[in-house]
Amino acid sequence: MPENSVDVVISGAGPNGLMLAGELALAGVHAVVLDELSAPSAEPKANGLVGQVIRLLDMRGLYHEFGGAPGAPQPLPAYFFSGLPLSFAELADNPMTLLGIPQPKLVRLLEKWAAGLGVDIRWGHRLSGLTQLDDGVDIDVTGPDGDYRFGARYLIGADGGKSFVRKQVGIDFPGHTSAGDIGRIGHVWLPDELRTSDGGIEVPGFGRLPFGHNRLERGGFVFAELEPGRPLIASMEFGVEPVPEGTPMTIEELRDSVRRVLGVDLPLEAPRGPGPHALRRIANQNTRQAERYRKGNVFLLGDAAHVHSGMGGPGLNLGLQDAANLGWKLAAEINGWAPAGLLDTYHSERHPVGVRVMMSSLAQTALFAPGPEVTAMRTLLGELLERPENTEYIARLMSGSDTRYETGDPHPLAGRMVPDLTLETPDGTKRVADLLRKARPVLLTLADTPSFTDVTNPWRDRVDIVAATSPDAPATALLIRPDGYVAWAADDADQSTPDRLRAALTHWFGTPMPIPANG
Repeated sequence: MPENSVDVVISGAGPNGLMLAGELALAGVHAVVLDELSAPSAEPKANGLVGQVIRLLDMRGLYHEFGGAPGAPQPLPAYFFSGLPLSFAELADNPMTLLGIPQPKLVRLLEKWAAGLGVDIRWGHRLSGLTQLDDGVDIDVTGPDGDYRFGARYLIGADGGKSFVRKQVGIDFPGHTSAGDIGRIGHVWLPDELRTSDGGIEVPGFGRLPFGHNRLERGGFVFAELEPGRPLIASMEFGVEPVPEGTPMTIEELRDSVRRVLGVDLPLEAPRGPGPHALRRIANQNTRQAERYRKGNVFLLGDAAHVHSGMGGPGLNLGLQDAANLGWKLAAEINGWAPAGLLDTYHSERHPVGVRVMMSSLAQTALFAPGPEVTAMRTLLGELLERPENTEYIARLMSGSDTRYETGDPHPLAGRMVPDLTLETPDGTKRVADLLRKARPVLLTLADTPSFTDVTNPWRDRVDIVAATSPDAPATALLIRPDGYVAWAADDADQSTPDRLRAALTHWFGTPMPIPANG
């Protein structure tokens, strides 16, 4: 590799690339982030975060900075699955949380966080070529002042669904493209008298349409006024003639599509006030996943690894947790303590999660299509969702709380995201999220188990040890990975517990450092 080499190069300064850069920086690993745009995009895309990713942001101290209400993230009372209402009122453990934040604002805040940690973010620098080597990757870059080359131990493709990195290294991207389906979305202006007190609209000649996704016999219609005076309208049509490639999207096209779906005119006009405003067409939705997330020293992240419908809001929940999963493992390898095979668990853990997200998004899209058969299926599913156990199943699927990694430990908590416990520590009252601010592994003991300190002492350079009590302690001890998932747990402290803990520490956090003779 060239002499001017760095540990990690990340191609793409979207939410996922910036999240990974920050995770690496917390672990003391230098990353360079390249993006061909001259500045963060102001184009409206995602409108918020749903699910377990909100707990991840809370663990990094970002939840409140990004607009979350004081205290721990609170679950939603209700949500939707393909426009079908979900009530969580009867769920004892509701995993569905929401943080409304436009994607451009999210990117700016993540950029500020990453830059504050010392990340080198280079706007206007495009990755133009790469050469894989046995010990790294040579990177060719086109920047504002010309071309240059440097080396990296690892290259991360976080460069979107049309990923240059993925194509260059030859990773297949199999999946499904829906033919004849067109979605249109845009910010619009609507007369005030159309709005209803519960967040929906009353359409003349049609009737009331509630907030959110509405499946109709001619297609789908979405209404969401996420910002006062700036309603977002979307239509979905199935089995229609394609629009010639390169045709600009217009308000008139959106209005005509809405008329076809509703059967009446909706008096929408171009949005008023400062932009940028959303106005785009999505033809032939892709649902695709990279065959593998790693090839040599190159990894894929976010849309470069998986693309799917945005219905239900799963994209950032998936991508940002990909970043947290890869970040600590990549840092462990660079910092010299990763056990053999740790980097390969990025694919083995996150690829199946992507499969489930795509299953959910495809199912919701299918349930949104017109036709009497779909109507009957929605009626049946609606009846099933009146049962709390079925609603809980869907809530766990959509939030990602059904994710369980293979850890080799049979404890029910092992492999799952750690519960959000309230703790009493010598430093005062805390939550589990407070222990993970630095993205380091944590051994949390919730009983009088002094022998655990002796066990973990050889790993003290990479594992924090916290003794606490909790009124709702689910175990005697929890070994928590930096991404918030439990690597090992124990319900008691019998004679075999220290050996099991020692094995878990070695499995996840490598060979311990030698202890000096004087202790």
